[in-house]
Amino acid sequence: MGLRSRLSQFLHKDNKAAVGPAETPLPSNPIRNPQSSEFEIDGWNISEFIVHRLVPIVGIHPFPLQELMLMSAAITRLEPPIIFEWGTNIGKSARIFHETACHYGIKTTIHSIDLPDDIEHGEHPHSQRGELVRGIDAVKLHQGDGLNVALKLWGDAGSPSGPMFFIDGDHSYESVKRELEGITKAVRDPILLLHDTFYQSPESGYNIGPHRAISELLAEHPGRFSIVETSISLPGMSLLIPAKAPS
Repeated sequence: MGLRSRLSQFLHKDNKAAVGPAETPLPSNPIRNPQSSEFEIDGWNISEFIVHRLVPIVGIHPFPLQELMLMSAAITRLEPPIIFEWGTNIGKSARIFHETACHYGIKTTIHSIDLPDDIEHGEHPHSQRGELVRGIDAVKLHQGDGLNVALKLWGDAGSPSGPMFFIDGDHSYESVKRELEGITKAVRDPILLLHDTFYQSPESGYNIGPHRAISELLAEHPGRFSIVETSISLPGMSLLIPAKAPS
């Protein structure tokens, strides 16, 4: 039996064992210890949401389960009023953010930015751009340079506090470094979520550019951010939380 078939069987509504005993329903609020300085959520609650809602829509590629959990947790714990993302191809990450916000009643606007049609790039989605979020009013699609478009949109929206930026572009050190520097210079309290940040030794051949850019940012701004990472497998994801982020 293939993975898709096994997953479909696992997610079947009659499979009560998949979500735990029916007599102990999970709470609707995934936030635990909201006054704590630690980044904490109800893992069972978020897991149920991921298994029954997200995975059937977006699957587990390019975001494995632990990354889906961090993405969902960032939305529920930090409640960003506005989200900017780029390099996200057919819109999987935008759909993840949208589904999470809807499920947990979080008000946010999502701006998804991709390359113009006349730019050639190996990950350009072309006609599939934003395929998973087309027709969803809460997700706005744009084309252009991710950093420049995002900062303009943020300013046009009144520069709200605690915006979230999801960086998932070409993953090169130079690009990620530029984007992090541009955001942190313009925005006092950005929430930064980055993909493809898993670190291996340079000899492995894996692109360590995003990890290097994050390490340099943290060294240049000591105490400005705390970091939460999925560091057990590729491709890896890192969440940088501003020191005074709402909790």
